[in-house]
Amino acid sequence: MTDSGIGASPGPDGGLRCPWGLATEDYTAYHDTEWGRPVHGDDALYERLCLEAFQSGLSWLTILRRREGFRTAFAGFVIDEVADFTEVDAARLLADPGIIRNRAKIEATLANARVLSQWDEGELDRLVWSYAPDPASRPVPRTLADVPAVTPESTALAKDLKKRGIRFVGPTTAYALMQACGLVDDHLVDCVARGDRT
Repeated sequence: MTDSGIGASPGPDGGLRCPWGLATEDYTAYHDTEWGRPVHGDDALYERLCLEAFQSGLSWLTILRRREGFRTAFAGFVIDEVADFTEVDAARLLADPGIIRNRAKIEATLANARVLSQWDEGELDRLVWSYAPDPASRPVPRTLADVPAVTPESTALAKDLKKRGIRFVGPTTAYALMQACGLVDDHLVDCVARGDRT
């Protein structure tokens, strides 16, 4: 999330956490209960894919605080429902103050739903998770400086998604998706939320 040599820091309860997870209560809740935990299911992964794309160039906090607005605006990120959105829906989304009103990101979200609605059930889940690296092959990060922004796996995942018609997912966004959905565990070694510690 941030590139620095800072290690895990104590939170209000005394437990050590990734420093970014202590910046606000919203971050702490997300860090402790969601980030790095495995996410499965096509609709759930589609939601994360969309939110990571909307985050591009913005603070993740901006997305977290509008998450319910996004869910309402995009029919709970149910792929088949979003795939049926019309130009009227697109215009509604561009006027919705509860989301990020970026035309390119909204259009990509709708286009991606149309592509994914043609896939077999579970295909997005299988594709995304096929790029999860072997945990034994990755060193456990000690500081934020040890956490990459891009990896060979995220580059390959982004390329595969693009080849299949998915828009607005580059290697950095793909890696953020991998982190958020638990394909990798980038909680710092001393973090209370690290998968091998909980």
